[in-house]
Amino acid sequence: MKSLAERDIRTSFVNCSKGEAARLSVPRELDQLPWGDLDFLGWRDPGAPDRGYLVVEREGRLVGVTLRLASARRGSSHRSMCSLCLTTHPSGGVSLMTARKAGAPGREGNSVGLYMCTDLACSLYVRGRKVPDGGSRIEESLTVEEQIARTTGNLSAFLEKLYA
Repeated sequence: MKSLAERDIRTSFVNCSKGEAARLSVPRELDQLPWGDLDFLGWRDPGAPDRGYLVVEREGRLVGVTLRLASARRGSSHRSMCSLCLTTHPSGGVSLMTARKAGAPGREGNSVGLYMCTDLACSLYVRGRKVPDGGSRIEESLTVEEQIARTTGNLSAFLEKLYA
C-alpha cells in the first residue's frame, strides 16, 4: 500500500458522514507505518474501544470503512480465526466487526459483519511480521503472495457487501 496522508484517509470514508470522518481518530505517526507491508490500513480508536477503521485502495480509489466491534464475551477460553487472513487467536484476538452499509441502506440501519483480527493487523500476520499473542498461523502450502491475494480477496468480498 502507498503511504497516505490524514486528509486522504478522512475523505475516503463511505459509511459515515463527513462530520464523523472529521472527528474520528487517525493513527499518529503515519510516516512511520510499514506501508510496504500493508494491504490495507486498519486501526482501533484508542478513545472508543468499540470502534475500528480500515482504509483500502479499491478500483483506483481509497475506500474507508468505520467498524463497530461487538462486545466481548467474558471468561471465554476458545480460539477464533480471522475471516480475512485465517490467523487464529485466543479469546479476544478476533472480534465480530460490523460496518454500516454505504448509502441509503446504511441510513436505514443495515450493516454487514465479519470476524477479523481485533488489532486489524492481518497484513502483518500474513507476512510473518507480527506473531499473534498466544495464537498461530496455519501452516499452509500456499505461498505468502497467494495468502496475501486470498486476504485481499476476502476483504474485497466484505466491501462488496457494503454496497449491496
